[in-house]
Amino acid sequence: MRPVYMVSGGITKFAKAHPDKDFRQMVKEAFDYALADVPALSRREIDGSVCSYFSDHFTRQLMAGAMVQDYLGLSPKPSRRVEGGGATGGLCFQSAWEAVASGRMEVCLAMGFETMSRVNTWKGNEFIALASDTNFDYPVGGFYSGYYAMMVRRHMHEFGTTVEQMAKVAIKNHANALHNPYAQSPALLTVADVRSAPLVATPLTILDICQMSDGAAVAILVSEKMARKLCDRPVRISGVGCGTDAMRMADRPHGKVPLLPHESEGDYPDLKYPGVHSFRAGRTAAGLAYRMAGIGNPVRDLDFVELHDAYTSSEIQTYEDLGLCRYGEGGRFVESGAPFLAGVDYGLTFSENQRWPRLPVNPSGGLLACGHPVGATGLMQAVFAFWQLQGTIGRHLGDSTLQLPEPRRGLIHSHAGTGTYITVSILERV
Repeated sequence: MRPVYMVSGGITKFAKAHPDKDFRQMVKEAFDYALADVPALSRREIDGSVCSYFSDHFTRQLMAGAMVQDYLGLSPKPSRRVEGGGATGGLCFQSAWEAVASGRMEVCLAMGFETMSRVNTWKGNEFIALASDTNFDYPVGGFYSGYYAMMVRRHMHEFGTTVEQMAKVAIKNHANALHNPYAQSPALLTVADVRSAPLVATPLTILDICQMSDGAAVAILVSEKMARKLCDRPVRISGVGCGTDAMRMADRPHGKVPLLPHESEGDYPDLKYPGVHSFRAGRTAAGLAYRMAGIGNPVRDLDFVELHDAYTSSEIQTYEDLGLCRYGEGGRFVESGAPFLAGVDYGLTFSENQRWPRLPVNPSGGLLACGHPVGATGLMQAVFAFWQLQGTIGRHLGDSTLQLPEPRRGLIHSHAGTGTYITVSILERV
């Protein structure tokens, strides 16, 4: 298995709607941006692509990936489409990694998009709900906000998590996005703003939930030989992991907590796992990626995380799945200020934190503030992680506020359904 590097990326602005652009134009906009950043790379040297989009229903077009491939001038080279619910972009990134790591390609384009504005919001939610068990969950009203409301209710019951802690996740991510021109909904919020917003599924308000979006993103992955030729600051993909779980939460068996490298069985003597408060597939994906990348302790060895915060509650749950804190401590982790950037004024006062060093989570603004055009989201995370590790945030965003000082490693995390597919990838500065 060969080393794989990322040498460029591009994204469109994520927006509620891009009525002036179809999916091909959006991908080309992101592709042209990425190609301009590696002037030594020609289309001729791109060996093939992987295309990600969640739903044919949103595009009203089957085989849309082949149309994008042609529009970019890459036909008749190899291409394939991947789909895995909310994890579609993350799976695309890892599929492109596999194409290069296996030796099949020297240069592989990972490209993703979604055009969710082409349908009404209620219809979009229905399409997304088709990613639940349509013979069991869906007929009894299985829309995802209801699932996540149920899960966080259990998290609150078992661990004492509060709606105020959830609101601080929304405050963090929306405030970060004030410095990200690609984000859909930057805002300076208060706890009162989040809690007084319209209720969607108790205890989740509309500001606890990401929005449907139009957008596209691309990442260019290459072999070590091509990385040396194309880029003076490539970023290595040092770890990948993927986990899966039963579609229906009721089918998930209870057992011992899968331990990450820095944990021991004594950390969880009595925890009923996974219950409905945790994502077993996320644990699996994290463990595989950590071991491959040589991550002994994620809080110590990572410099930032871009995770799939479709809900404020799921960000808190994912802190625990990734081992940033123990299970049950996610609410206290956010309350401590650990996942907040040092240089941004959030209007919050944090508790005294002796347990966790600062580890910024979703400096881009995450899904909550950037939006969630599903097929593009995981690739957007990769692009922001790449820029962060290159130290080029200021050049790409026109604002250096979100740039961390000398980051070495970052994690991206993509999540589908109620944890049915989850990917974790580690990117590392070389």
